[in-house]
Amino acid sequence: MSNILGMLRSPKGATKNTKRIGRGQGSGRGGTSTKGHKGAQSRSGYKRMANFEGGQMSLIRRVPKFGFTSPFRVEYQEVNVARLQQLVDAGSLGDGVVTPELLFELGVTSKRNQPVKILGNGDINAKLAVTAHKMSAAARTKIEQAGGSVTINE
Repeated sequence: MSNILGMLRSPKGATKNTKRIGRGQGSGRGGTSTKGHKGAQSRSGYKRMANFEGGQMSLIRRVPKFGFTSPFRVEYQEVNVARLQQLVDAGSLGDGVVTPELLFELGVTSKRNQPVKILGNGDINAKLAVTAHKMSAAARTKIEQAGGSVTINE
């Protein structure tokens, strides 16, 4: 039974021989070996750069540059007070304490090490102790009006 596997062959015409280049003029692929005449592409070891445009000035050098990107910019993960109210309604915040670590564990934020900012979109009526890295003025007033407290982590 095991000999049958060794006897399997591809059907006729299913496989082709590879092109053998550089094997003399009689082969039809001799001389320049299908690489054309001269130039970088005919040389051995040639690898085209991903952004190479045939010697033309590259796009990144043609496009005008402007503006400024601050290397000190801090990107915050935003959470609205309406989302906090949804968590309370779902029973995810049993003790009423909200921290950036808890928000990450609940899947509200996607990055553990990126700071969290609470925004004031929506309404909240649950009494929560909210800790975040930053908070909008509207969010602070809504949380405090609902009887909660706010702590800012720097």
